[in-house]
Amino acid sequence: MKTSSLLLLILTVGVINFATSQENLQITPKDSIVQSSWIIGLGYNAVDDSGNVFDGLFNVSDEWNLLPYPSRISIGRYFKNGLGIEAIGSYNKYKEGKIIDGLVNTEDRVYLGLDARLTYDLNKIIGQTGWFDPYVGIGLGYTDANDQSRGTYNAVVGFRTWFSDKWGLDFNSTGKWSMGNEANVTNHLQHAAGVVYQFGIEKGLSKRGEEKLELLAAIEKEKQRQQDSINEVNRIKEELLLAERLQKEKERAALAAAEKAKQDAENKRRQGLTDRINDLGYVYFDLNSSFLNKTSKNVLDSLVKIFDEIPTLKLKITSHTDSRGSSNYNDWLSQRRVDKTKEYLIASGITPERLVAEAYGERKLLNECDDDTYCPEEKHRINRRSEFIILNY
Repeated sequence: MKTSSLLLLILTVGVINFATSQENLQITPKDSIVQSSWIIGLGYNAVDDSGNVFDGLFNVSDEWNLLPYPSRISIGRYFKNGLGIEAIGSYNKYKEGKIIDGLVNTEDRVYLGLDARLTYDLNKIIGQTGWFDPYVGIGLGYTDANDQSRGTYNAVVGFRTWFSDKWGLDFNSTGKWSMGNEANVTNHLQHAAGVVYQFGIEKGLSKRGEEKLELLAAIEKEKQRQQDSINEVNRIKEELLLAERLQKEKERAALAAAEKAKQDAENKRRQGLTDRINDLGYVYFDLNSSFLNKTSKNVLDSLVKIFDEIPTLKLKITSHTDSRGSSNYNDWLSQRRVDKTKEYLIASGITPERLVAEAYGERKLLNECDDDTYCPEEKHRINRRSEFIILNY
């Protein structure tokens, strides 16, 4: 008996140690990285078209052309394998007095560039940092500069640095080589800097996160092995079995209570939504009419707001008539009313998939005003309506 108690104590201490190690190895947001996304950018571009690209690389005052306002826009899609596809538009002006194609420019001239490029994230080679993304790329483009248009072969090198998952800065330099043999057209450089915004993000684990995950799996496996040993000891000790059964019963009771509370909350939510829709009132129609008057449109406009608030909401529209007129006519008229109601909601931006329509004619009167009972107009009006029933939310 003493041996069994000692074994149980050793196994329990082992489980506690493993649990502590597992807590220290929990996956955190720092262990996740952006693997694919869309990126849009807005910023500035500077063009060096002097003709002596590398000799005057940093001769900003004489050779760089830069506008004082944002002049570059881009959008790109970037994939898990490190490749990215990007489209870029840029606008600039060759300033009077700058060196262009080896000569001093005599007047301001427009520069327009439209480029597409394929890039590769160098983090795939050097390892992910989460905040610094260097890249290289190649591409093709069209440039209209110095009153001459040309196709270009492009090569780019740059990097992005991120302040959050969505916002960052992009810096890059692109060499552009003319495709043709136009006279006096030199190859040129275009530098860019701007703000980038990332959306449509798909995340994954970094290398460190994957290592943590492997360690957690190993710890979980060891925990399971030790738990199996504890269970073996528990089978020997009847008192522990009883405690375990009581604990399980308590957990089941707690789970049942939680499920009931969840269902009660769901029912309360549904009833609240039902009351909210009912409080809007019905859409009423004039005698022999399917025209939506101003009051009815106000009801439908309020209903559209509820649709916008609850994207999963789906309603059934039912339309009715009073008892006057033939059954066939009233069936036709109620179909017209339900169609008009549905068409108004669709025209207000509600997709048809969120609406189900049904016409009942005079078959569902709200009062005693049938074919055999005289009623004043006020009572007949109650039956000329469109109602709304929740199907899903």
